[in-house]
Amino acid sequence: MLAQAGIGSRRSCEDLIRDGRVRVDGEIAELGMKVDPLKNKILVDGEGITLPRKQTYVLLYKPKGYISTVRDPQGRPKVTDLVPLSGVRLFPVGRLDYQTSGLLLLTDDGELANMLTHPRYGVWKTYHALVQGKPSPTVLQQMREGLPLSDGKTAQAKVRFLGMQSSDKGLLEISLREGKKRQVRRMCDCIGHPVHELERKSVAFLNLEGLSPGEYRFLTPKEVQRLKKISKRKDTISQQRS
Repeated sequence: MLAQAGIGSRRSCEDLIRDGRVRVDGEIAELGMKVDPLKNKILVDGEGITLPRKQTYVLLYKPKGYISTVRDPQGRPKVTDLVPLSGVRLFPVGRLDYQTSGLLLLTDDGELANMLTHPRYGVWKTYHALVQGKPSPTVLQQMREGLPLSDGKTAQAKVRFLGMQSSDKGLLEISLREGKKRQVRRMCDCIGHPVHELERKSVAFLNLEGLSPGEYRFLTPKEVQRLKKISKRKDTISQQRS
């Protein structure tokens, strides 16, 4: 219910409940509690929530220099600043770090956000990484098979070398079905070819066509339905290649 109200993803809403920041009729809420929004008064950090009549889905071309959160104590520019919609509480689906650009979805649909970010749904995300030097075929195969990072070995990935962009920098295309923190940058560090520039080019079948950095568009109803269909399948390869 909190996710449907645009408070955050399902997992982040569960964290709010565990932290005691949610109250129902004045009592601290617990996970699994049965609540009727028409009968119960629900507060998050002291503010009431309302369920949206219609959910919103936005595809943003995130520029560098913006953080993928809805609040920032340091006052840095946020991705939500780029989508100033009145009366809608959007939150980013996953994150792109401060210096990474590219495709970022924003929505108030917590259920879909959870499906698109949870590893078990295996939604492909493709990045272009400008790296130092030219990785060898052996190194590229290691990336495909999985690399040992501090939080565990990476899952199998799709990796292609797209060519040298200058005398000392090469371009990689990397597609992942998981989302460890700063994963692409850490994978490239692991193989000795650190990232200079990173951009996410696509999520599932969605891409940046027609957009410039800082611009956004609304998803069509057909795109939303296709996303929901894809995110409910464990094997999404054929869906995303169609």
